[in-house]
Amino acid sequence: MTEPAASGQKETGDDIRAVLVRLGLMDPGAEARLERLTGGVSSDIWRVDLATGPVCVKRALAKLRVRQDWFAPVERNRYEAAYMEVAGALVPGAVPRLIGQDEEAGALVMQYLPERDYLLWKSQLRDGIADPVTAGAVGARLGRIHAGTAGRAEIARRFPTDAIFHAIRLEPYLLATARVHPDLASALHGLVECTAATRLALVHGDVSPKNILVGPNGPVLLDAECAWYGDPAFDLAFCLNHLLLKCLWRPAAQAGFLACFAALANAYLAAVAWEPPARLEARAAALLPGLLLARIDGKSPVEYVTANADRARVRRVAAELIRRPVPRLAQLCAAWQEELAR
Repeated sequence: MTEPAASGQKETGDDIRAVLVRLGLMDPGAEARLERLTGGVSSDIWRVDLATGPVCVKRALAKLRVRQDWFAPVERNRYEAAYMEVAGALVPGAVPRLIGQDEEAGALVMQYLPERDYLLWKSQLRDGIADPVTAGAVGARLGRIHAGTAGRAEIARRFPTDAIFHAIRLEPYLLATARVHPDLASALHGLVECTAATRLALVHGDVSPKNILVGPNGPVLLDAECAWYGDPAFDLAFCLNHLLLKCLWRPAAQAGFLACFAALANAYLAAVAWEPPARLEARAAALLPGLLLARIDGKSPVEYVTANADRARVRRVAAELIRRPVPRLAQLCAAWQEELAR
């Protein structure tokens, strides 16, 4: 979904033009149609129609568009560009093609993917279209990226992003939730410490249906602003969390969402070769209920779980699993199913 850039955004539009000029993609004074895309929480995103065709320009915001104050370093744009380079080389088509990056402006230019060919996975799930084949492809593709970056010191050195990951993932999700639930604070702090101390592969950090396009050649991952060399279990847990929550959004499709959960988890774990899969699965299963609770009581609650009864369901099952973690994702899914059946 897009909306034209309004006149009140002229300064921002001029800044976007300046980025394109600096990168040699546009001549000074040349005309180009700019269209601001909606939905950006952490960045301004624009479609620009150049003489050579459309491109997408993304510029990081210092203050994110959420209710609570949430600030993040704008240099994360540099690491998103680096993620696109690494992941795109490992798994062609897994991310949009990077065209250029302007560190001064905190902006990158990438391939524009037309809506007619690339469908947003979140929109499909919203419409009750829960395809385990798509979910399995997401899990397999994510597993390939993790496998291709695991244990590679030269890639780890490109992502000195501990502070960024803490600022836009660990603090607003788990630590903010710990402040709301002091009885769970010790366990949530433990999850933060474990996650921060685990450095095994290149993590995307925001693998969620709103950042996945279902394209003609497989899923495409967007929005790698949280890129970090750390615990790959975070990506797995983060994405699976959304499939659980979708059961409250579209109850009629619950069975399909849970089938997607299993398909994604199984396809991903089949790609894990850098450590025992059961060990990674246990970390993901421990982390997931913390993220589940965070999407109700953290700084970035999901917009579609609004009924008090549904919020209570999430709090109830998440708190129990935080207190008594299970080692298998299937066990966690079964606990969620039991809650849904109450």
